[in-house]
Amino acid sequence: MPNRVRLTVNGAERAIEAEADTPLLYALRDNLGLKGTRFGCGSGLCGACFVLVDGHPTPACDTPLWSVEGKRVTTAEGLAGPDSQHPLQNAFLAEQAAQCGYCTSGILISAAALLAKNPMPAEAEVRAALDRNLCRCGSHNRMVKAVLRAAGRT
Repeated sequence: MPNRVRLTVNGAERAIEAEADTPLLYALRDNLGLKGTRFGCGSGLCGACFVLVDGHPTPACDTPLWSVEGKRVTTAEGLAGPDSQHPLQNAFLAEQAAQCGYCTSGILISAAALLAKNPMPAEAEVRAALDRNLCRCGSHNRMVKAVLRAAGRT
């Protein structure tokens, strides 16, 4: 029998009717229509499904819905304000940092978490923060450059 799980998604209080062990990824995509969070490996290892849970990058594919009840979840759609893009989104566009784009939402999430903790990271810190995110197109160098741009380093 489905449960009602309450959480804050992209700043809005939401109630989701789903089994408590439903992966957060499915609740976001299927119940809330937030398609930016992507299924990658299903094991929390590739980063395509990363969202921020109370500010921490978290794989949504293997995070049960019950574990985020009462917490703040931010998806790639929630990074920007209502009238503007997030500086990372602008930098990714300027640096042409996404090739196929499949991994981009998860990488934006990891980068946003880094910049929230450290607004002026060194290149090595950016690379370490993005280490859990896989990009099969080989765009990591452009993504690192974009994060540094968003931080005002380039």
